[in-house]
Amino acid sequence: MNDKILVANKLTKMYRRGNEKVFAIYDASLSVPRGEFLAIVGPSGSGKTTLLNLLGCLDKPTWGNLELDGIEVSRLKEGELVKVRRKYIGFVFQQFFLLPTLTVKENVELPLLFSGKNSREEAVKEIIDIVGLSNRASHLPHQLSGGEMQRVAIGRALVNSPKILLADEPTGNLDSVTAAAIYQLFQKLNQEGLTIIVVTHNLELANCAHRVISLKDGRVFR
Repeated sequence: MNDKILVANKLTKMYRRGNEKVFAIYDASLSVPRGEFLAIVGPSGSGKTTLLNLLGCLDKPTWGNLELDGIEVSRLKEGELVKVRRKYIGFVFQQFFLLPTLTVKENVELPLLFSGKNSREEAVKEIIDIVGLSNRASHLPHQLSGGEMQRVAIGRALVNSPKILLADEPTGNLDSVTAAAIYQLFQKLNQEGLTIIVVTHNLELANCAHRVISLKDGRVFR
């Protein structure tokens, strides 16, 4: 088994603004070992979210290559990328994106329905327990705190048993105490073997990671 779960080689994302070429990401190369907790930091506009979207197969590079668990995914068609995302990747965003009319349990199990899997009652229950919301499973989002809503979003990202968790500013809308609890949850998940890549402005969260890389003007600095 390859010990690198993700390998990016010279990933570049270029946009055109009239005759001008704008590089959101330029020649980004990095490799992520299985089980690593990697933080990506940098100022606003440095390309952090663009890079995360490329690593998570939400966007395609203009050029460069990306291998995910030994599979070259850079040039796959969208239908194939959907399958890759479902199998390998869980996403957590700054906005929680919960469906307001669904309970905690229903929001967590939603990816199972989209992937055509029958709801696995015990698996969903276990995930809700892992994120610390067993006593809130029947609550609706408006009945939850911000930290609890982010835990639901993390549970939803975990329910398909991804190999990598990608998180984009996951504590950006949370106070410092609640953010610290999310850090602890990420550390626990990582200690249990989950590979985590997080984009953050928060240096406390970055310091929880095994490794930190910086982006500036779309370029990777170590």
